[in-house]
Amino acid sequence: MSPDELVYLGILAASIPVGFLFRYLSPPVKQGAALFLGLSITFATCHIHTLHSLVTVIGTWIIIKSSWRHAPALSLSWTFLYLLFFRLITWFNLPPPTPFANAVQLLLTLKMVSLANEVYSFHVEKKKEVSSFAKSPVIVGLSEEPSFYDTLSYSYCYIGIMTGPFFRFQTFVDWLAQPSPLSLPGWVPCLQRLKLVPVYGALFLAFNSIFPLAYVRTDDFLQENFFFRFFYMVVVFFVFRMRFYSAWCGAEAGCISAGLGCYPEKALSKPGGGPTVNYSCDPTVEETYDFKTIQNIDCYNTDFCVKVRHGMRYWNMTVQWWLHHYIYPNAPFKAYTLRAGWTMFISAYWHGLHAGYYLSFLTIPLCIAAESAMEASVRAKLGPRGQNIFDWVHWFLKMRAYDYMCMGFVLLKASDTIYYWMSIYFVIHIIAVFCIILGRVLKGGKREGRRGAKEDKTERVKQLPA
Repeated sequence: MSPDELVYLGILAASIPVGFLFRYLSPPVKQGAALFLGLSITFATCHIHTLHSLVTVIGTWIIIKSSWRHAPALSLSWTFLYLLFFRLITWFNLPPPTPFANAVQLLLTLKMVSLANEVYSFHVEKKKEVSSFAKSPVIVGLSEEPSFYDTLSYSYCYIGIMTGPFFRFQTFVDWLAQPSPLSLPGWVPCLQRLKLVPVYGALFLAFNSIFPLAYVRTDDFLQENFFFRFFYMVVVFFVFRMRFYSAWCGAEAGCISAGLGCYPEKALSKPGGGPTVNYSCDPTVEETYDFKTIQNIDCYNTDFCVKVRHGMRYWNMTVQWWLHHYIYPNAPFKAYTLRAGWTMFISAYWHGLHAGYYLSFLTIPLCIAAESAMEASVRAKLGPRGQNIFDWVHWFLKMRAYDYMCMGFVLLKASDTIYYWMSIYFVIHIIAVFCIILGRVLKGGKREGRRGAKEDKTERVKQLPA
């Protein structure tokens, strides 16, 4: 492991016992302590580059106070333009930010855009109350506009400050206001989330040492046979998954230990967004709680779901929610394909400026189109046994598609990514194009195709990649 990875690991490991201590604090002390600890971590790891995140927070605060009506659009423009400056900072003869500063900036960008949208919704609902003389039925909406101190404490809350998960300002407020945090579940769900982390970590270390990514960039790699080169991307994506499974499960455990994102099951919480229905606890009934609000990864379904579009649903789930609520609805296009492409482009930009991100993300629509074509023209016409075989083949190709796209994510450079894809003859692109053409050739009647397309579109709109 690199020194930076060891620091990340140390912060994650320390956040879990610290979280249990935070349950003993009163709301004002908890808020101040979370801010102090988060700022301390940021200063210790980012040094002078802490100024980047501070400028972002202050800029967003000024936007919200100046014009709440335009805050959602202006905050998105401000934070994303600052991301561009942040990544091109060496062009201005300024020192490059540390990896830790980059991690803080990424999560902070999500938070600031979300905060601006929450404040906008608060004012809109407040105006409705005045006009109707009744309280508007908002699902877990803000009760007042946050102060600068509230904004600062939310921005630098130590929980997930570098690793996520993303959570809304309302989730942060609910955490501070918990009436009896010691009575909420803690040890059992925390240990449940951590039980496989040692396995993920061990597999990451073992396979990363045996199959180093750097080997792909060497001339010797091309001397290997096709099957070895193809197999290499399978191992690389496996290492990639084990790394993030370990980190995100650990990050979720840090949230659980502090009680962040703990809501009654009947509130029907969603990752990132929180409760989706108004629900008040009945003091006479024993409640069951969950931490779905801060769930960022579903390891089992990521590996074993059948479809490409479903795989995206279970990966980086809180960021998925952010994209689905703040980017997709506001895309400058009406067609689903263009909206999805725009959302993927924004997601790639959020991750960074490396061409590999864009090559990978923009391959996703091709894969989705391929699986949709084959489902409508082949699977729909098969019996139960045939559909079962089709799904197993589909699952295998889905995993290979993610293996293929992962190479762009880890190699980063366009030349390295294309160099690797060329070494395996762009096999996934070719298979996807072949499936699209075959699907159109085998397509049944127009009525059946339209019905399948309508059902497919309804399913696809539910979640988008992060």
